[in-house]
Amino acid sequence: MAVRGREARGGGPRGRRRAAGVLLAALLTASACTAPADPDTFLTTGALDATLERRAAAVLAHDPAGYLEGLAPDAAKLRAAQRTELDRLADVPLKSWTYDVKDITEQDGQWATADVELRYRIAGYDTAPVATRRVLELMRDGERWYITEDRPAKGSSGQLWQQGDVEVVEGEHSIVLGVGRSKNELRQVADTVDLAVPAVSDAWPRPWNRRVVVLVPDSVEDMAGLLGSPEASYRGIAAVTTGEVGGTGKRPAIADRVIVNPQAYATLGSFGQRIVLTHETTHVATRTSTSTATPVWLSEGFADWTAYRGEDRAADTIAPELAEAVRTGMTPAELPADPDFGFDGDPAKLAGAYEGGWLACELIAERWGKEKLIAFYEAVGAHDGRDGAVEQAMDAVLDTTPEQFTADWRDYLATRLG
Repeated sequence: MAVRGREARGGGPRGRRRAAGVLLAALLTASACTAPADPDTFLTTGALDATLERRAAAVLAHDPAGYLEGLAPDAAKLRAAQRTELDRLADVPLKSWTYDVKDITEQDGQWATADVELRYRIAGYDTAPVATRRVLELMRDGERWYITEDRPAKGSSGQLWQQGDVEVVEGEHSIVLGVGRSKNELRQVADTVDLAVPAVSDAWPRPWNRRVVVLVPDSVEDMAGLLGSPEASYRGIAAVTTGEVGGTGKRPAIADRVIVNPQAYATLGSFGQRIVLTHETTHVATRTSTSTATPVWLSEGFADWTAYRGEDRAADTIAPELAEAVRTGMTPAELPADPDFGFDGDPAKLAGAYEGGWLACELIAERWGKEKLIAFYEAVGAHDGRDGAVEQAMDAVLDTTPEQFTADWRDYLATRLG
């Protein structure tokens, strides 16, 4: 604005020439202040790939010098923390460890920020990798770039070895990794999973890995850290299974992990622990046939149906919340909706949702048979999206409608729980 004012007051060529000179000087000054750095000094994806490939090789070789080689020499705190993490991985049988640079988001020739994905697999167990996003801060020193910070990306979960020394116990079908837990406790978990795997394979006679990875952190707080969720969501939950649903091939599969809440799990007797780990193992087995089209009542109900198969327990002892509802004339009008399974809601409502899903799968298995239940599960999961998935599968596999099935389910509740 100041330049234009001067030009207007000059009134002639001299004034215009002076204004042009001031403008040129201003532009030259601005150019000098904002000139981009030499592109040759910028961090490239290829250069970072090479650094991270050396780092990954050092993890697999358990080579501390190689692992720390890419860290800033004067970053003493980071180097100590990273050395500790590598030491904690010593007993974990890793098959692979790779980094994939997703983006270099900020840099000025001396500093850079990169988003990377860490992928790793446990030998003998993972047919697909675990994937977690990391943010790397880097600094240029001479011709080299060094990592100055390595942290989880926003919304990403932590890893077990970041929480403490990792104890490893292997079973026939399982590997259990724990922090702050005794070897005997981890052995008992492995033994229980080893019982669960054949039971699940009998209920789900489809190909699956028959190998389960279980993580047992030191506390519910640490469990929440592994899941990247608030601690309050898991206080009364004995275990959860992580993984990516669907086997469409549109994106790489992600390995499952069963994560145990040590406090809640310890309060269960051997029967309860067996039910919990059989339930979670079912999720591992059915993962590739489960998709976003699968309603939660079906995935959780099938897992409970598998866990309770062959158990000599009355229905009202397995489903006490629904039994009370039926006895008091409060039988649900509809099958449980997905939000009913939220961990941060009413515990009684959550229990009733699980019980309703279990009895829906019990009804299908009893009336149509086990193979029809499995075929129904697969048909729903194979559908392209939630809309119409249950309706079409019920029509094609069970020769019924959601409305009729819901009415039959309500009658079944009255028969089994009344």
